[in-house]
Amino acid sequence: MDVEWSGDWVTERLGVELAGDGELRELLGLALRRNPKRAHLLVSNVLGKHVPQLPSVVHGAGYELGKRVRDLLGEAGARRAVVLGYAETATGLGHAVADGLGTAAYLHSTRRPVPGVPQAGGFEEAHSHATSHLLLPERPGLLSAPDRSAPLVLVDDEFSTGNTVLNTVRALHGRYPRDRYVIVALVDMRSEADQGRLTAFAEEIGARVDLVVRARGTVWLPDGVLEKGRALVEAQEREAGATAPAAHERGTAMPAPPAAHERGTAMPAPPAAHERGTAIPAPAAHDGVRPPAGERPGPAPAPVRVELGWPAGVPDGGRHGFTPAHRAALEAALPGMAARLADALGEARRILVLGFEELMYAPLRLGTALQAATTAEVRYSTTTRSPVLAVDDPGYAIRTRLVFPAHDEPADGPGDRYAYNVAGGGFDAVVLVVDSVADTPALHAPGGLLDQLTAHTERVLLAVVPSYRPAARTPSGVPAPPTEPRERLEAAMLPEPLRGPAFSSYAPDEVGWLLQDLSDTVLEAPTEEREEAIQSGGAHYAESLPVEYQPTAQYQELFKAALDTSATRIARAVGTVTETVLAERGHTGSRPVLVSLARAGTPVGVLMRRWALHRHGIDLPHYAVSIVRGRGIDANALRWLAAHHDPADVVFVDGWTGKGAITRELAAALQDFEGFDPEIAVLADPGGCVRTYGTREDFLVPSACLNSTVSGLVSRTVLRADLVGPQDYHGAKFYRELADDDVSGLFLDTVAARFDEVTDAVDTGTKELLAADRAPTWEGWAAVERISEEYGIHDVNLVKPGVGETTRVLLRRVPWKILAKRDAGPDLHHVRLLAEQRGVPVEEVDGLPYTCVGLIHPKYTRGATGADGTAVTAR
Repeated sequence: MDVEWSGDWVTERLGVELAGDGELRELLGLALRRNPKRAHLLVSNVLGKHVPQLPSVVHGAGYELGKRVRDLLGEAGARRAVVLGYAETATGLGHAVADGLGTAAYLHSTRRPVPGVPQAGGFEEAHSHATSHLLLPERPGLLSAPDRSAPLVLVDDEFSTGNTVLNTVRALHGRYPRDRYVIVALVDMRSEADQGRLTAFAEEIGARVDLVVRARGTVWLPDGVLEKGRALVEAQEREAGATAPAAHERGTAMPAPPAAHERGTAMPAPPAAHERGTAIPAPAAHDGVRPPAGERPGPAPAPVRVELGWPAGVPDGGRHGFTPAHRAALEAALPGMAARLADALGEARRILVLGFEELMYAPLRLGTALQAATTAEVRYSTTTRSPVLAVDDPGYAIRTRLVFPAHDEPADGPGDRYAYNVAGGGFDAVVLVVDSVADTPALHAPGGLLDQLTAHTERVLLAVVPSYRPAARTPSGVPAPPTEPRERLEAAMLPEPLRGPAFSSYAPDEVGWLLQDLSDTVLEAPTEEREEAIQSGGAHYAESLPVEYQPTAQYQELFKAALDTSATRIARAVGTVTETVLAERGHTGSRPVLVSLARAGTPVGVLMRRWALHRHGIDLPHYAVSIVRGRGIDANALRWLAAHHDPADVVFVDGWTGKGAITRELAAALQDFEGFDPEIAVLADPGGCVRTYGTREDFLVPSACLNSTVSGLVSRTVLRADLVGPQDYHGAKFYRELADDDVSGLFLDTVAARFDEVTDAVDTGTKELLAADRAPTWEGWAAVERISEEYGIHDVNLVKPGVGETTRVLLRRVPWKILAKRDAGPDLHHVRLLAEQRGVPVEEVDGLPYTCVGLIHPKYTRGATGADGTAVTAR
């Protein structure tokens, strides 16, 4: 015997039909609603909005879609992506999709304006009962990608006509243009004509638009369906009105609320026990037999407030943005919060976790954690603004509904809200999860949501998640200084920067290192062992250090010759980038703060500081911080900087760009910190990745020729869990024992000695640069992707473009081969010498956008040597 489908009732009476993939009817049911634009409602069985469902099923549906998006974009694309979910129904779904991507930031649209948070965008949803969507990211940079190639992933529960998506992309593309969009939905119900509209629109804006859905189908609507639907709804409501005394029972419409609930009338204040911060009395004991709804022998037990212990600083959802760091903090706190709920639930065997309108993700994750913490059956759904007809029939998706007054003081005024399939659901406990904005007298008043829930279950728990408030901003958009004493205290407790000669061979005023000294820790590993561990996934490159390369006498002489030849060119680039920074960031009353990315950026930062002092008498503060690809920037170093300087004055400095990986890493990392500009100033930008640079030529910067002996005797930075705790800076070593070979001062002094002779050229070049279009082209990234595929490597992280990066490959990694621009000349003398010493072939290439490109051995194990890496398989 076939099980009745929860859309049969609508199909039989209106002729609305659903056709599509095999699981479509498992995913969707049908209901009716009062709406002048659409009579039917597709009711999802896995969304967790109208139909209570296992939390693991709801979260898993979005998570699996997110994994598919990650596979589509690749790891690099997924890391740069931003996920945008739609209010109200898809706020939790979009968040779960972001979880599936793993490293993506998340934002959802909202219908709740928040004072003090400027609107970064908005769009209209034509068929909805509440049409206007606001975009209120705490960090405006969340929507403005560092480059157009960063994908935007838009998530909705259903894709009916495509109008909402078109409106969104049209609104955002004009302000924050991107090259790629991915549309994600549980079901795609568009007609063939609507599918064509999206394709045409993608061509119109010159962007790629991909679609990822779980199922596809079509809704067939007969002629006159709106009128017939309206008449059917009215007939059902008249019939239900005759049974008003049993208003909360299955299939009946709710009677009009009492006078106190009328629009514009204030709700009575809750009793003292319901006041914020006061425990709600525990419910009365029962014998385990739950009387039917409306037939309790005595008064319903009072709700119980449960303190969750929500982690500090973690937003209640994605209304203002939710980062991977927030995700990690929430995951760590979920088991403890679930344990508190489980204790308060006692012997309850069938539990509903009920969320609140846009607040879908927090209660969903509490539900998944509660599933893991208890043997009880746990279901999840949320309240909604959407009015839907309830009919007590197995062939209809909405069997019951509760109607109650809005309790979050909405901007569009008071009105009714709904909870579907809760009454008569057989739940012996309901955990209502709201944010603190919605924990108002209206929630606790007679006829309010809590009051109505107690009529249908033995136990009601109230869990309040603190509403996230974005940091206050000054009129200029810069975050206001922290006022919380604990924040100031924590920043003050961070160590002061390390300085030479105790740490590094640089003079103490040249640079302050926001690092911890790991000089006494053994961190070095043979190059071959490191390479195998890194490529196998067994270790991250920042968890160990390569053995320091000891240059031969021949190589040292080559370095000195290269320095003498290139010093004037470097001085000109230093002067140009410094003058550009002073022109753009050195406004009246402000002084740029140079923050170099250790360690390649540090010599450049020192030279920029020397130029500003020599040419203008300006003493610029200079610090060095650690940034690690795949792990982000040192958060404690940024906190120290924010406590001692205006973040708006910070200028990040690096030596050169390759394919732009660190540029992207910095932009992503700074989304968690207010006020810092993610733009990097570099000496050379051959990759076309930044707009502040000294030159875009790919030439030899002698500081790339060596390791610590040209960088103040400081190692590259280290980030390892057993060495770097939550309150620690990233680490590095000071190689005091290499003092006899140190040429750090020689490099700086040789370049600085040429400052006077390049002054006129710098003035001319800076004037031309400031008037030119310096927008990043990202040509380097495109070239790296092409080379990766052309040479069968299939991993852009193993392709290192430019003279500086190629030199690093030869000094620190296991090189496979070097690609060199034909007739490159002196800039490659040191590269050819290192390649000869390591037995690495140099291949002359025409049309190379860089002077050279280093290829790391693509399938390295310690048994793989030479140039035939494509034939090597991992053991």
